[in-house]
Amino acid sequence: MRGEKVIDNAIRKVKDFPKKGVLFYDITGLLVNPGAFNYCIKKMIELYDGKGINRIAAVEARGFLFATPLAYHLGIPIALVRKKNKLPGETIKKNYSLEYGEDSIEIHKSDVLPGEKVLVVDDLIATGGTLCAACEMIESVGAKVEEIFAVIGLPFLNYGKILSKYKIKTLVEYDEE
Repeated sequence: MRGEKVIDNAIRKVKDFPKKGVLFYDITGLLVNPGAFNYCIKKMIELYDGKGINRIAAVEARGFLFATPLAYHLGIPIALVRKKNKLPGETIKKNYSLEYGEDSIEIHKSDVLPGEKVLVVDDLIATGGTLCAACEMIESVGAKVEEIFAVIGLPFLNYGKILSKYKIKTLVEYDEE
């Protein structure tokens, strides 16, 4: 519980952002608190060191911040999961539903290889739509999603339903807004 408290104390809870009625969990509080950020990275290393992960898929943009130090420590490559039209090479694209419409994400086709064991990293899991799309792209090339990791989980938004076939690990969860 102590570690959860360190993270919880560092996360800024911003009411009515980005719109009225939404409580936004802002991870920038972790980034300006070296002790809390260090705790997150150490915990990730503890969770994944020696687990046979071949690659990390980092979800834009805040997922990059947590995936990079972990990949560096593990000595493995990162595949960037980006919003559409942000990658210059040949990509795999996946459309997914949002609360009010659709969006799409992409990954370089050559950045994930068949047979690899991939850890998908993001800062927060809300409804799970983006992460589900990322996992489906990874699996479409014959790689295996070993686990999804996020610093924050919001299970009250029912991400467990859409991500039910994946193992999920979070460092802190909030059960309500």
